[in-house]
Amino acid sequence: MVSQNKLTIDSLFPSSYIELGEFLYRNLKEIIKDNRQIVFICIGTDRCTGDSLGPLVGYKLKSFYKELPKNNIYIYGSLENPIHSKNILEIIDRIKANFNNPYIIAIDSCLGKINNIGKVFIENKPISPGLALNKDLPLVGDLSITGIVNISGNYEFIILQNTRLYTVMSLADCISQGIIYFTKKIIDTSDSLALY
Repeated sequence: MVSQNKLTIDSLFPSSYIELGEFLYRNLKEIIKDNRQIVFICIGTDRCTGDSLGPLVGYKLKSFYKELPKNNIYIYGSLENPIHSKNILEIIDRIKANFNNPYIIAIDSCLGKINNIGKVFIENKPISPGLALNKDLPLVGDLSITGIVNISGNYEFIILQNTRLYTVMSLADCISQGIIYFTKKIIDTSDSLALY
């Protein structure tokens, strides 16, 4: 399902990453033209399968972009340096100190309805990190990318701990490949990626 401000895709469809990349390109064209920095914040922890989506996306992007010159796209959060409830405020403060009005894209896992497991939701609105675990954290991002990793329920921490790695990896592959597709599309006009 696509609208100007929202995209929903199934991570298992072979062309999903292209839809994601095209959506990012359409929505961020003006940001790129304005030479505004784009910061991807990959939220989550590698200590919990269901919450490892963000760090896995960051890890995949870090591996891919290692050799590219640094410019206007930045990645925060990876398996090596995860961004979670204990350090997210510090990371946000660091981004505010280091960038002038960046466009922030927040990536996180989410629990949802059973028929949405494995789907990616992209919206022009911020994310509420730690919501499933009742964490009181600030909203993050101008645009959000969330992957539904499992069903929501009463014991959400246990559900996250018992989430299938296959589901999380499928989502991470789709999201990271979509971001890579987007970056390749703009690479001629913007030398890409700096890494945190």
